[in-house]
Amino acid sequence: MTQNVCIQGLGFVGSAMAVAVASARDASGCPLYNVTGVDLPTTLGRSRVEALNAGTFPFRTSDEKLLAAVNEAARQGNLRATTDAEAYAHADIIVVNVHLDISFREDQPQLEMAGFIEAMRQVGRRMREDALVIIETTVPPGTSLKLAVPALRDELAQRGLDPDRLLLAHSPERVMPGKDYLDSILNYWRVYAGHTPEAADACEAFLASFINVKDYPLTRLSSTTASETSKVLENSYRAVNIAFIHEWTRYAEVVGIDLFEVIAAVQKRPTHSNMRYPGLGIGGYCLTKDPAFAPAATRQLFGRDIEFPFSRLAISTAADMPSHTIERLTRLLDGAVAGKRILLCGICYREDVADTRYSPSEIVYRELVAQGAQVDVHDPFVSYWQEVQRPVANDLPSPEGYAAVLFATPHAVYKRLDLPRWMSGSRGTAVLDAFMVFSSRQRQLFREAGMWIESIGVGDGL
Repeated sequence: MTQNVCIQGLGFVGSAMAVAVASARDASGCPLYNVTGVDLPTTLGRSRVEALNAGTFPFRTSDEKLLAAVNEAARQGNLRATTDAEAYAHADIIVVNVHLDISFREDQPQLEMAGFIEAMRQVGRRMREDALVIIETTVPPGTSLKLAVPALRDELAQRGLDPDRLLLAHSPERVMPGKDYLDSILNYWRVYAGHTPEAADACEAFLASFINVKDYPLTRLSSTTASETSKVLENSYRAVNIAFIHEWTRYAEVVGIDLFEVIAAVQKRPTHSNMRYPGLGIGGYCLTKDPAFAPAATRQLFGRDIEFPFSRLAISTAADMPSHTIERLTRLLDGAVAGKRILLCGICYREDVADTRYSPSEIVYRELVAQGAQVDVHDPFVSYWQEVQRPVANDLPSPEGYAAVLFATPHAVYKRLDLPRWMSGSRGTAVLDAFMVFSSRQRQLFREAGMWIESIGVGDGL
């Protein structure tokens, strides 16, 4: 019998998860699940619902495999979307992917859990008492135990159902938008845990039905709090790693070396293979805020106050990193950007995705405008920049008339760009590579063609 799965929340994670689950097949090639994506009845929510119901993915993506999977699900008829929360009443499995915020830039970050708790109660008011609920949202450690389980049990009890039959598990999402969007779900390691052993068993069976567990085996942890901690620790570690490189970025530029060359040499040692590179800054929905989750959760959910100095420093450094790029650009423009035309290429936090949330490009854009620069914006994946309320050019304009071009996101279209040809007639325009778009060899060839190009993390003229 085909099971019904509801995906709560159709953002970058939930939409892709809905497609992944709808792609699961049995031995005969028939769909394992009927999947219903559920989003809020807002303008944005309705647009995502309409896209999936039309057989298209709600976000621009370079992943042809994902696009093909959406089309196939539409052909099979086992993927639909709605804004009607009554869909939860018919679900065997409910996967939670909802927005969760924290005031991470404050001295004392505060968890903003009201929306998440209401999402849990929306489910609890309608779900069957034996349905499996899996939280994929990256949440502060202790959320499942101290917030989700009580909310769901309370709603079940109010309906006269047995709260002891609740099956709740946590398995942090592994979604990485980009060229391997779908594979980041289907072909990657997953951690999971259940509030009860029965919930853990049910979660394992579900995940194993569509994830390639032969090559990427699942890892069961002893508690939902441990599972939640695994994702928060992982993202905090990566954020600290990136922030650590920032001070060496400044050092490399001062002493006149190529930090990319140095790091590539260090990475040959297996113990240091994941050292990060210089860049514009830390961006995206996860790395910017997740280092604040453990400190806030320890205080708000567990009643203890523990210092997390490295995580705190990573957050403050992330906010400072884009300023360094502005300083470098300002030096290239004789000490001032006021009155200068600047082309900002790339507003997404990561290459080849359409996600502008907490992008360091936003900090750069706002500061340049505040200093009196005229900033034009290009990105191949975004037509309207929601955070700054302005349209975005999708066709790369001519560089003629610009004092500088700042490459802020390493989109593939920029890496393939024939820069000398594009810049012909604009030799006086400065080019600053802020995010590892061009190699040292490319920079050398560009300079031989008479161009003026510099890179963050690299001394002048290198």
